[in-house]
Amino acid sequence: MNNALFYLVRHFFFHLFEFFRHWYVKSMKIYWNFIMDQLGELDYFLAWRITFKHIFQPLYKDYTVLGYVLGFGFRLGRLFIGSIIYLIIFAVAIGVYLFWLAVPIYIISRAFF
Repeated sequence: MNNALFYLVRHFFFHLFEFFRHWYVKSMKIYWNFIMDQLGELDYFLAWRITFKHIFQPLYKDYTVLGYVLGFGFRLGRLFIGSIIYLIIFAVAIGVYLFWLAVPIYIISRAFF
């Protein structure tokens, strides 16, 4: 009887620990990889890295002063708008993940209080 009780308690705590490890550690890795993949896909449309790389290049190979000024202005605006979009998406992703982290704590607190 004593060995069975010890086994059940040990088994309970093992699975409880595994649940929290899966919920917090593994889910973070999966979610982070998902968010990075989505941001990479978004970069295909926003082209932030390429725009940053060519910020001082003129648009459409117009090597006049006006081409350089307009190219810099348009690219700077595109970088600014792209950065705002990335920031909003990243903030929403962080908020969703914080909600995900709070769910077990909320359920446990509601069960005991």
